[in-house]
Amino acid sequence: MAVTDIATRTYDHGFRLDPIVRSLLDTDFYKLLMLQMIRHLYPDVQATFALINRTKAVRLADDIDEGELRAQLDHARTVRFTKKELIWLAGNSFAGQARIFEPDFIAWLAGFQLPDYDLRRVEGQFELRFAGPWAHTTMWEIPALTIINELRSRAATRDMGRFTLDVLYARAKAKLWDKVERLRALPDLVISDFGTRRRHGFLWQRWCVEALKEGLGSRFIGTSNVLLAMDNDLEAIGTNAHELPMVLAALADSDEGVAAAPYRVLDDWRRHYAGNLLIVLPDAFGTASFLAQAPDWVADWTGFRPDSAPPIVGGEQIIRWWQAHGRDPATKLLIFSDGMDVDSIEATYRHFHGRVRMSFGWGTNLTNDFRGCAPDATGGLEPISLVAKVVTVDGRPAVKLSDNPAKATGEPAEIARYLRIFGEEGRSSLPVTV
Repeated sequence: MAVTDIATRTYDHGFRLDPIVRSLLDTDFYKLLMLQMIRHLYPDVQATFALINRTKAVRLADDIDEGELRAQLDHARTVRFTKKELIWLAGNSFAGQARIFEPDFIAWLAGFQLPDYDLRRVEGQFELRFAGPWAHTTMWEIPALTIINELRSRAATRDMGRFTLDVLYARAKAKLWDKVERLRALPDLVISDFGTRRRHGFLWQRWCVEALKEGLGSRFIGTSNVLLAMDNDLEAIGTNAHELPMVLAALADSDEGVAAAPYRVLDDWRRHYAGNLLIVLPDAFGTASFLAQAPDWVADWTGFRPDSAPPIVGGEQIIRWWQAHGRDPATKLLIFSDGMDVDSIEATYRHFHGRVRMSFGWGTNLTNDFRGCAPDATGGLEPISLVAKVVTVDGRPAVKLSDNPAKATGEPAEIARYLRIFGEEGRSSLPVTV
């Protein structure tokens, strides 16, 4: 595959040449896994997703032209799964399992279209919401985030000349390669790309993935981006996300039902998937509460992905839980993915090496680290913490507590209610940068 001259493409690009959403496979793999289960078990549930900018100092509506944003969102709604993509999904093996997607699901995807959206400007920010059947609105999360992040990058580079852009990308490439060389010193490293949602741009993410494939060899095990996995003959990596327990908790009719929601999700999941896809995401309402009430069978799952506690703290917490349940941590897997970069990957790897199996999901700091690369300082190239979360379910408010209160979402009264149900043990506020 020829290497794209990203600087030239950035200088020359226009909407017709470079629509941001090129394919509905340009999404995270867990979206498709969750979508199959959602369509099967919860086809009538209505869910609204909303854009949330945690980096409040960045006024997105001042940085991004509303007309350009609408044009990109409208274009995304015209994109369909292609026959080639559906054949690949139907016939490929994922996580060591063949034909993981059922024929009726593949047939349904053939007619899938992203639903409508509601966009408004409010005090320098965009209010962007997607309302409708959960099995449709869930698929907007990743495209919406990639569109806004890439439009922000395009705005920051629009007035740069050819040589300035060339220097920008040369420095960013050298910066990433320095990281790759440091990671080569970790002989048992297992790492994948998790950087789709807050990437600098599609072309840059593709360059990063191809660079890691060459630079790390077998230690680079794949990418969460399904399109890039298909195009580069890589494993598509992913399992499940916070939206599952958030939705099931919102649907519950009692506090007891809310408390049981995280385990109902896992029960649903294990009826659909097995093996390496049995990864627990424990922190939607706090890891300490999750572990305290978790059924013993959860300890038989392949591993955990601690997502909002500091990686060493979260990993030790889970190892202690495995040991208390008579499981050998050395046979289990921990996936670290929350804001990881080379320093934290190295520290976490060295701390746990030989005690537990590890894998790292490298996200924003892989695909959007242009800090110090611009010849002229420009804030538009700094990554921000932008998410799209489910906010209502069948008209009821949805909540995420997290181990880090700075990542909590939901109405204040509902957050207070969930804190009464799950408690606050282990929750600690930390800065959220990406």
